[in-house]
Amino acid sequence: MKPVKVGICGLGTVGSGTFNVLTRNSESITARTGRPIIIEQVGTRRGNPTCDTSRTSVTTDIFDVARNPDIDIVVELIGGYDVAKDLILTAISNGKHVVTANKALIAEHGNEIFHAARENNVIVAYEAAVAGGIPVIKTLREGLSANDVNWLAGIINGTGNFILTEMGDKNRPFEEVLKEAQELGYAEADPTFDVEGIDACHKLTIMASIAFGMPLQFNKAFTEGISQVTPGDIQYAEELGYRIKHLGISRKTTKGVELRVHPALIPADRPMANINGVLNSVVINADAIGETMLVGPGAGAEPTASSVVADIIDIARNLETPQSMPFPLGYSSDAMQPVEVLSVDEIECAYYLRIHVNDHPGVITALSSVLGENNINISAMTQKAGREHDMHADVVILTETVRESVMKQALTKIEALQDVQSPVAHIRVEALS
Repeated sequence: MKPVKVGICGLGTVGSGTFNVLTRNSESITARTGRPIIIEQVGTRRGNPTCDTSRTSVTTDIFDVARNPDIDIVVELIGGYDVAKDLILTAISNGKHVVTANKALIAEHGNEIFHAARENNVIVAYEAAVAGGIPVIKTLREGLSANDVNWLAGIINGTGNFILTEMGDKNRPFEEVLKEAQELGYAEADPTFDVEGIDACHKLTIMASIAFGMPLQFNKAFTEGISQVTPGDIQYAEELGYRIKHLGISRKTTKGVELRVHPALIPADRPMANINGVLNSVVINADAIGETMLVGPGAGAEPTASSVVADIIDIARNLETPQSMPFPLGYSSDAMQPVEVLSVDEIECAYYLRIHVNDHPGVITALSSVLGENNINISAMTQKAGREHDMHADVVILTETVRESVMKQALTKIEALQDVQSPVAHIRVEALS
């Protein structure tokens, strides 16, 4: 069979990994595909010393790749929004199949991109957009297609997981660990997308769309970062039998779908509580399979390239009949129904509260009274005295399940108490069951 010709746009971390995996494993890839896969052209502004492009056509204009009549599959690995979107739509309009690792683009513009692909009878594949080398998309879209998914939860940003792990293991403050993460290359110079949960929210949006058969709705998701979590919070959580992780959570309820990213206490005996460092993990709970968990590297040149190349192989296998490939979000376009995404005020969960107070009699009674007035039950409470001669203490409370809007009202009243010295630290508690 004739070779499949690929054009790679972007030769950075993932682009170079993709180039090298395709080159190094060409023999086994051909055996799996039934036809050779050839890198016909690379579009990049600058070379990469880790890639030998001496026998490959290289252009500085990535749109040359999208318009090249000899290319079957365009691989978009430049990242960002506007240029990447224009590149993909140009490739689609020129009858090219597309592989991308761009989670932000898929989460925010995927509905438009998939519509264009459908109109032009081409495939857009994006396994590498979520959790790097872990085959989460294929698991949800194909492996679990017989199931009704109840909920899914994931540690889907390695930078945030690294920071929380270091803070907990070594009692180090957030700012110090973030600086180290930047020096190690885990975090960008501007770490906002990682530490504020935006990156994780892009990935969660994609997974939830596949899991629940709804259009991509990134703009309706709730996102909260980890910058306010302290080593003290992590220590107190450990003493209560929990670990703090930055989770993306989506759950189907009778009222709609929850779509939220935030720090959460999870029981220390749950497998996900022990996923540390830069690893990613996703747990999926569904009616037929029960609960399944995927773990692996969520970033890096070759782990992510593994998913990119797997998509290229899938397309190559189906090049003559692209209609046989799965629907990009697992459902036919006619079956994708608008689903209500719940406001965070409507979710119900337990809470961890850390309240910094004046250390004298009557404080505990006042706190308990406010919670009681709002029908919030306490499941555990402890007081952590300050240093000697320090007239302040931390009161740590675990509540039972309560609606978020009710908890917000209670926190407003607690912070208004004369003996409460600062805003209340509050972190949601997830049983993952």
